Amino acid sequence: MTVGLLHPGEMGSAVGATLAAHGETVLWASAGRSPATAERAQSAGLEDAGSVEELCRRSDVIISVCPPHAAVEVAGSAKGFAGIYVDANAVSPATAQAIAGLVGRCVDGGIIGPPPVDQGTTRLYLSGREAERVADLFAGTTLDARVVSPAVGAASAVKMAFAAWTKGSSALLLAIRALARAENVEETLLEEWRTSLPQLEDQSIAAARSAQKKGWRWIGEMEEIADTFAAAGLPDGFHRAAAAIYRRGPS
Repeated sequence: MTVGLLHPGEMGSAVGATLAAHGETVLWASAGRSPATAERAQSAGLEDAGSVEELCRRSDVIISVCPPHAAVEVAGSAKGFAGIYVDANAVSPATAQAIAGLVGRCVDGGIIGPPPVDQGTTRLYLSGREAERVADLFAGTTLDARVVSPAVGAASAVKMAFAAWTKGSSALLLAIRALARAENVEETLLEEWRTSLPQLEDQSIAAARSAQKKGWRWIGEMEEIADTFAAAGLPDGFHRAAAAIYRRGPS
């Protein structure tokens, strides 16, 4: 089976590498991509199809791994693709369903964990009528593929619920540290944390480090999570605020 990958960033290239190491042909499209992307693709063992059009023509399955704000646009670039399109992005169930309307044979995916280099670290949740076929593609690789439901949107719901806590709580810690600094009580707060909640200082440091590296792409993810809460009739302000925290950047 030939797999097309749109587009090989840090996570996408690692997903492609797991399949290439398992003997699958994995394509990417170099047109308009950066030298850094080309270097990642080469290191992952991906084959350059040149253009997205050629990638679509040659692929049986396309996997999209991109920042959430670009997911719909990337799906639109594969419009008319006859194979299975796997949207493995951090988007709301509603966005996943909108993408399914663009591409036809759609499997919804949500990745939880780091880039899948080591066994047992990373899960790919899948939903949709052809989710089992996609899960079979990853059998025996370092990426643990799990089918959630035949309904497109269910895998994205898992991702939204999980990241609502992990990245949402990180944004809250960043906001709390910023407030304490603004009020000139940060060291007192840290001393109290060391007494009563000793894990929070390290968690806040890790949150700041991660936000400095990846916070720009979490803005869209927080907005997708907020939309998911709103669609369920739940308050969405928590994650609208989290998006605003990440939009501020490290401070």
